[in-house]
Amino acid sequence: MKRLRHWVIAGIAWALLAMQAFAQAPKQDETWARWKFLIGDWTGVGSGEPGKGAGRFSFAPDLDGKILVRKSFSEYPPKPGEKTGVRHEDLMIVYQSPEGSGFRAVYFDNEGHVIHYAVTFPAKQPSVVFESEQKPGIPRYRLDYEMGSNNEVQITFSIAPPGQPYKVYIQGKSKRND
Repeated sequence: MKRLRHWVIAGIAWALLAMQAFAQAPKQDETWARWKFLIGDWTGVGSGEPGKGAGRFSFAPDLDGKILVRKSFSEYPPKPGEKTGVRHEDLMIVYQSPEGSGFRAVYFDNEGHVIHYAVTFPAKQPSVVFESEQKPGIPRYRLDYEMGSNNEVQITFSIAPPGQPYKVYIQGKSKRND
């Protein structure tokens, strides 16, 4: 009888511990649900024309899932008459706007550029668009990611001189590594 009581008490204790752990388990955070198609490591595919460059990028949650970090680099071979090529590196931090009205991003690169982006999700999903703030006398920038077939993402970076429409500056495809 004592043994049975011991097992019942132990069972109740285990059940209480399990319920406490379940109650403290983090709830599924849907903050980055629309971003899942981009999270991971990517490598550029194709010929690299016109610049014959190669590159990689990654999107990963950071700071306990409060931000999404994109790290990217591209390498370009030397132009005729040059000894060394060019390596472009950048970092972008995506965050939920403090007002809770969507997402924003800030971009930094090794050329000294800093770009503040508003983020939208076009009707055609999965895709995401980063568009810089419009300021008088300053070019605007737009960065589009659109998921395609074969686990590839189409990337388009466009620039709009002040008062003019966007023109594609560079575009390419990347394939997920993982």
